[in-house]
Amino acid sequence: MKIAIYGAGGFGKEVACLITRINAQHQQWELIGFYDDAKPAGMPVSRYGKVLGGMDSLSQVNEPLAVAIAISDNKAVKRISKAITNPNVTFPNLIDPTLFLVDPVTVIMGKGNIIQNNCMISCDVTLGDFNLINDHVVVGHDNHIGSYNSIMPAVHLSGGVTIGDNNMLGVACVVLQGISIGHGVTLGANSVLMTRPSNNKTYLGVPARRFNF
Repeated sequence: MKIAIYGAGGFGKEVACLITRINAQHQQWELIGFYDDAKPAGMPVSRYGKVLGGMDSLSQVNEPLAVAIAISDNKAVKRISKAITNPNVTFPNLIDPTLFLVDPVTVIMGKGNIIQNNCMISCDVTLGDFNLINDHVVVGHDNHIGSYNSIMPAVHLSGGVTIGDNNMLGVACVVLQGISIGHGVTLGANSVLMTRPSNNKTYLGVPARRFNF
């Protein structure tokens, strides 16, 4: 099936690499290029293809097309996913072949998720839509993750963690067992979250404490 990447930046190139790794296991995707409203049509994106246009061009696609939204800003991902209304466009889950599922039967996920290399997801886990799980992330048992979350490299989520929507978990941060995160929380790199955070706030440090800019 034909696939395009929305976002022609560095993460877009990483998702192109992910598609290549998936195809090396089983030829599934034909990458046709990139969509990006901030870059001119025809611009090359490294060796992976060219920019095909922006949202207006995507709205005119008249054949089935899978689209991966390759943007780490979860607010932008939500805005773009809501703006794509072309019925020919679908949003697949792109999952690196190195993902270790402890129990595939009890892991349920929605659409548009991107899971990068060398991650582990345990048992009885649910995952909503349009989440980014970057490389070397560990998701413990009985985790429930909503939608539009950006989980950066080497994050560790202990067992029984619940995460709502639109959260940003920084590189190598840790969420201890049983913690519930609501919506719009930013957790800084290398932080350890030990108590429930307030919505739409930033937390830093070990243990993580609320940080007021």
